[in-house]
Amino acid sequence: MATVAECERVQTAWFRARAETLGGECLVEDGLVWTDGPDGMNLLFPEAPTVDALRRGVARAEQRGRGIVGVWLGAEVDETPLAEAGFERGWAPCWMSATLAETPVDDDARIALIREPGSLAGGFEQERLALARIEPAIAWCAVARDAESERFAGRAWSFRSGDLAGVFDMAVWPAFRRRGLGTGLLAAVCAAAARSGAREAVLNATPEGELLYSWCGFTRVGTGITWWRHLAEG
Repeated sequence: MATVAECERVQTAWFRARAETLGGECLVEDGLVWTDGPDGMNLLFPEAPTVDALRRGVARAEQRGRGIVGVWLGAEVDETPLAEAGFERGWAPCWMSATLAETPVDDDARIALIREPGSLAGGFEQERLALARIEPAIAWCAVARDAESERFAGRAWSFRSGDLAGVFDMAVWPAFRRRGLGTGLLAAVCAAAARSGAREAVLNATPEGELLYSWCGFTRVGTGITWWRHLAEG
């Protein structure tokens, strides 16, 4: 079973890959890892963040016109500097893990792995498919299509870091939920990572997602916390 530290390591690797592949960058300052990527500026799992370091990160985000700064923390880290630097406490990720042999079988005809832009991906996903084209492959995007309407209904990503695979950005649009598409998406990205040599999958679940992942073989290994600063976009 993966540890919380391993979950955090995979999450950090995913944020770095997204930033570096999609036109952003990764910054290491005073031992702190900042990523400037598609979802804004993020500070990933600092052990002892200081108010000054946090304020420098916020200033950098403001200079770049970012709308949000996020900080991902381990549960044991002192949160006092976050409040002093103007951050607000956010949602608590539930870290979960499963051996890939125990995840659902990848056999849903409504789900497809994609690498190239196209109508099936949905407009928001086009640029990010650059991640799925990295060679040798380390990231996979699965999309769901509603069987009746043929409409794009959801997507999920997996990303391999060493022998662990992270599952990220999984969503099924509200109109298409309760049809098994979430299970199908999860199975597809887990199977793709397993074929590349990953042995175990990890993810962070919202309270709403924890039930689905538990049903699909994932077990809670710990929790974390997020803090956020919302900025005026330039």
